[in-house]
Amino acid sequence: MIRIVKMTFDPEKVNEFLEVFNSSKHLIRAMEGCNRLELLNDINSPNIFFTYSYWNSENDLNNYRNSELFAKVWSKTKILFVAKAEAWSVEQKAVLE
Repeated sequence: MIRIVKMTFDPEKVNEFLEVFNSSKHLIRAMEGCNRLELLNDINSPNIFFTYSYWNSENDLNNYRNSELFAKVWSKTKILFVAKAEAWSVEQKAVLE
């Protein structure tokens, strides 16, 4: 499954967010069941970011979301927002040709 999170930051806090992300990304990627973590930045709005994380299962994602690591990272991240974060859990479907 894939977890997509959209985050809109105070433009003056973007660098602070990037420091938080860069200092914790290797720990998140090392969580059991995490296969990949990407950070994407909106082309037209440099203060909007998306994380795409790939998990073996919803249970693995929930274990991360209930972890001390998540609590630490999220507490440092959410105070930088100017809008509420949005999140989706999705699964890839076969593409029909």
